[in-house]
Amino acid sequence: MRVLPEPSAQSLRLVFLFVFVMDVAPSPALTAGCPDRCVCDDQLVVQCAGQQLSDFPVDLPLATRQLIISNNRIGDLPALQLNYLSDLVYLDCSNNSLTEISESTFGNLRKLAYLDLSFNSLTQIEDRTFGPLSSLVMLRMTDNPGLSEIHVDAFAENAALQVLDVSRNNLTALNISSLIALPSLRSLGLSGNPWRCDCDTEDLCLWIQIEDEGQTVCQGPLDMLGQRLAEVGMQLRSECHQGLGYWDYLFFIAIGFVIFSAGTVSAWVMGVLMVLYERYSKRKSEELDSEDEEETHRNNAHTHTKLFPVLVM
Repeated sequence: MRVLPEPSAQSLRLVFLFVFVMDVAPSPALTAGCPDRCVCDDQLVVQCAGQQLSDFPVDLPLATRQLIISNNRIGDLPALQLNYLSDLVYLDCSNNSLTEISESTFGNLRKLAYLDLSFNSLTQIEDRTFGPLSSLVMLRMTDNPGLSEIHVDAFAENAALQVLDVSRNNLTALNISSLIALPSLRSLGLSGNPWRCDCDTEDLCLWIQIEDEGQTVCQGPLDMLGQRLAEVGMQLRSECHQGLGYWDYLFFIAIGFVIFSAGTVSAWVMGVLMVLYERYSKRKSEELDSEDEEETHRNNAHTHTKLFPVLVM
């Protein structure tokens, strides 16, 4: 996995071209009307950037392909209005006042390929937030100063995702289990976060390859300060798995005692059983011998009785 600086303008243009090549011919949906303070063109692009909007624009053409609402003061993305735009492939919400998004926010945007949530006030990304976005190729979510938590399964269903940029947030750790499973991911932006290089970020440090001129560095603990994440991966592995703790030793002592006790009890039981079996066998043998002697005695007596009359005659 290669960690790169934030995508260039050329990359954005390539994604935009990709979006319009992949079966995005104008649909027969209603296109009449255009929101106040926005500009709509015949390419199904709605441009509302920099209009000091505090609410999401209403009366958007249902066939809108590209919606740009950047550089406003919008604090909420209403799921009901946004999900009417089922043909949307490009959505720029950067530089607004968004504080929360959820799975329902993008519930019907299955064609969306580009999403920009940078420069907002997001604090966390919940489970399956981007799950409905099955066509998402590029996600930019940079410069959210309060964003400190991204759920492990936030991107679990975004198999088409190629570029993910979460630079300059407030992330100290990131669970990469779902990222590893993304087959198309080729670029991951992590720089500018206060990464804490400890056992919680060990997997992240071992997984990535840093090529961003040292900007993705550890901010703690003190002995790791300023070191690049890729350089401390092996060190963390040796430190996090170097030995056993106090409770580990107690656990092994307890296990050893249980095994020893079980072995001792088992040996005692087996000994008792062997003694009982030996006694039983000896007694059985004595009974058989006694029966044999009695049988022999009876036979001898019978023989003597038969011979005695013959001798008298």
